[in-house]
Amino acid sequence: MFYFLWFEFLSLSLTLQGAPEGVLDRCTHIRVGGNKVPLTPGIKDKVLSVIREYGTGRDTLRCLALATKDNPIAKEDMVLEDSNRFIEYEDSGLTLSPQMDLTFVGCVGMLDPPRAEVAASIKLCRLAGIRVIMITGDNKGTAIAICRRIGIFSDKDDVSSMAFTGREFDDLSPAAQRDAVVNARCFARVEPSHKSKIVEFLQSMDEITAMTGDGVNDAPALKKAEIGIAMGSGTAVAKSASEMVLADDNFSTIVAAVEEGRAIYNNMKQFIRYLISSNVGEVVCIFLTAALGFPEALIPVQLLWVNLVTDGLPATALGFNPPDLDIMNKVPRNAREPLISGWLFFRYLAIGCYVGVATVGAATWWFVAAEDGPRITFYQLSHFLQCGPDNPEFDGLKCELFESPYPMTMALSVLVTIEMCNALNSVSENQSLLRMPPWENVWLLGAICLSMSLHFLILYVEPLPIIFQITPLNLTQWLMVLKLSLPVLLLDEVLKLAARNYMENYPGKELEKPSSKGCSLSACMEGISWPFVALTLPLVLWIYSTDTNMADMFWS
Repeated sequence: MFYFLWFEFLSLSLTLQGAPEGVLDRCTHIRVGGNKVPLTPGIKDKVLSVIREYGTGRDTLRCLALATKDNPIAKEDMVLEDSNRFIEYEDSGLTLSPQMDLTFVGCVGMLDPPRAEVAASIKLCRLAGIRVIMITGDNKGTAIAICRRIGIFSDKDDVSSMAFTGREFDDLSPAAQRDAVVNARCFARVEPSHKSKIVEFLQSMDEITAMTGDGVNDAPALKKAEIGIAMGSGTAVAKSASEMVLADDNFSTIVAAVEEGRAIYNNMKQFIRYLISSNVGEVVCIFLTAALGFPEALIPVQLLWVNLVTDGLPATALGFNPPDLDIMNKVPRNAREPLISGWLFFRYLAIGCYVGVATVGAATWWFVAAEDGPRITFYQLSHFLQCGPDNPEFDGLKCELFESPYPMTMALSVLVTIEMCNALNSVSENQSLLRMPPWENVWLLGAICLSMSLHFLILYVEPLPIIFQITPLNLTQWLMVLKLSLPVLLLDEVLKLAARNYMENYPGKELEKPSSKGCSLSACMEGISWPFVALTLPLVLWIYSTDTNMADMFWS
């Protein structure tokens, strides 16, 4: 962009500033000391080489050339109302023609270093599969030098096919322009039309584009991109054309927004996963009891309590989950990707099926294996409707035991406890609890405590047990509840391990050497929360070392 300043002293003078290449093309003389000498091609090349050195050196200065013209046509002598006469004033500065007969007076180098955090943000973008393209009005050499400083280019990169000026881009055929956009990371000396064209090429390749800008001329590209990002210090036009405004004008804020957006999307999936797997478990429980001919394990009022009260609190708290540890190491998801993929649906079914089986198993344990239970056979349980004094299979057995509140209490307690464990699994989509322990989301811990408190309330506070047709449990029964509930943590850990190793894609993952895929002992131990291990391991060992006649259920 060129700027014109008029000064009126003893005589009229025109001063011009702008890109060195454009200014020098319009100069015929150069000022050396107090003298004005012709600008020969040799002198011009020498000036350009010095300017390139300023732009590509250690400081990567942004250069502006200055030129002047003495005694141009005065404004009063121009007929500005008649545009047909503008051609007569082309040497006056009214038009930017090459015949301006300017005198080059010098070059200004401005130090505008990138922010210290930009290089780290660029690296994070690369890990996240985000390609950063710098589009600038600077000289190409300066732009490339800045790109090397902030990590867009490495020192060893051959930039011949990755950096273009606007003029070089225009000289390419449409097919070559498309190929250039595929590989390019830097565009210099661009015009507003170039920005819009670059966005169009990227969108034609199904890429999601985010364009930054602050000026009026950036508005078309900001509007065209899927995500227009305006600077807080930018013009009102740029802000109105954008979807996002950076109050601090900091590129790192964009990276933080990407991380937060991915975390919100993951939390939404975890919320859905938690509720769907819980509902699948309830459906499986009802189906199994009907298919096996067992007494009802859960009744409608209990299911309503679980769905409306017990599950709702942890599900809401999942919205406060922290970002996954590797959330910025994954490639961007396809915009057409469904919210629930085939793998996620399989995980829902696997967890849901275990919830249903464990719930039915809890009721079955009380009937066939509990020390204080009737200890009936599996045949008697599955044919309970045939119970009667005339049936020899049920001799000495009171048929009223099939209406006991204990099996339903066991089933309901397992359902509630296993869903609390499932909520712990949902702290992260694919990260192990050993690396992201539950206290990463204190809101979830509070919600789980409140849900369990409500469950204890309906168990132990009269007359609620009568309303819900349940009864208080003793310590042995609670230990059995925990034994049936805790394996869901192990099941989901296995599914998370499979997802991390076989289902997820990371930028550059295909470039890994086979030997790097192994996991040494030190690498596997890295990042483990040892306080969580120390807290849970003794508790788990105690629970499973206590005899609850669990094996009798399978051998009855």
